[in-house]
Amino acid sequence: MDFNLSAAVQSSGYKLVRLANGAYSLHSLGHDETFHPVIGPVAEAEALYVNQLQLRERLNHHSGEFVIWDVGLGAAANALTVLRATCGLPCAIRLLSFDHTIKPLEFALSYAAELGYFSGYENHLQELLHAHRVAFADGPQAVDWELHLADFPSLLAQPGARNLPKPHAILFDAFSPAKNPAMWTGPLFANLFHLLDPQRPCALPTYSRSTMLRVTLLLAGFFVGVGHATGEKEETTIAANTLKLLTEPLDHRWLERARRSHSAEPMTESVYRVAPLSAATRARLERHPQFK
Repeated sequence: MDFNLSAAVQSSGYKLVRLANGAYSLHSLGHDETFHPVIGPVAEAEALYVNQLQLRERLNHHSGEFVIWDVGLGAAANALTVLRATCGLPCAIRLLSFDHTIKPLEFALSYAAELGYFSGYENHLQELLHAHRVAFADGPQAVDWELHLADFPSLLAQPGARNLPKPHAILFDAFSPAKNPAMWTGPLFANLFHLLDPQRPCALPTYSRSTMLRVTLLLAGFFVGVGHATGEKEETTIAANTLKLLTEPLDHRWLERARRSHSAEPMTESVYRVAPLSAATRARLERHPQFK
C-alpha cells in the first residue's frame, strides 16, 4: 500500500499512519489494511458517499427523518464527513452505525488533532461510545445517532432486524473480501435487501468494483451501477432498490464480461474464494430485470 508510516504509534491493534498526500489515517494490524489508504478519510468519504449519494440535494428536497445506515463505523470518518457536509441544511438525520468493535474509534479519538475530522464532535462521540446513542443539534440540523455493536451478518439474520428504521442511504465500508469475507456474501446482501422498504428509494455505494461483488448485489435483488472514482479507485460500485438512483447502470457489455470472468461467482459462506459463474448463477443473472 502506498503510505508512509508515522512514528511507531500503536494501541489496541491499530496504529496511526501518514499517507503519501500528508493526510493521516489508521492501519489495522490484525487485518493488515489501512482505512482510506490513498486520499485519506475525509476526501474518500466525500467522493464515495456525500457526492455520489447526492446527499445535499436529496436532503434539500426531503421532509421528515432521513435514515442513514453506516455499515462499518470504524473510526467514524464516513459518518462525520456526512454530518459535516449536511450540517447547514434544515434536516433531521437518523444515523445507525454498525460495527463489531469500538476499538478503532477509541484509538482514533486519541489522535483527533492529527486526523482532523473530529473537530466539534468529540463530546458527542464520547457519549455515543458510552451510551450507544446520542442526539444533538448542529445549526438547523438535528441528529439522532445510534451505535449497534454486534456482528453485522448475524444481526441482519435475526427477526428483530425487521424493526430497524428503514434506510434512505447506506454507507457500506467493510474490510476487503479477502480479509473479511463474512461481510461480502450473498446471504448478507440478500438479508440487507429484504430489510429495505420498497417504497423508500435507497442507494448503497461501496469502494469495490469487483465482478463478484456486483453479481452478488444483483442476485440479492439490487439494481447495480458504475460508481464514481475516488483517489484509490478509477471506478467504484453503487447499488439501489430503484434504477432511478443510478446514473450509469451496468449494461449488457458488463454482463458479457461477467460471463468471461474467472472471479464472478458469489460467496455463499464466509470463506474467501474465487470462481467463474456457475451455469445456474449465470442463468439467474441473465434474468435480472436490469438486463431485460
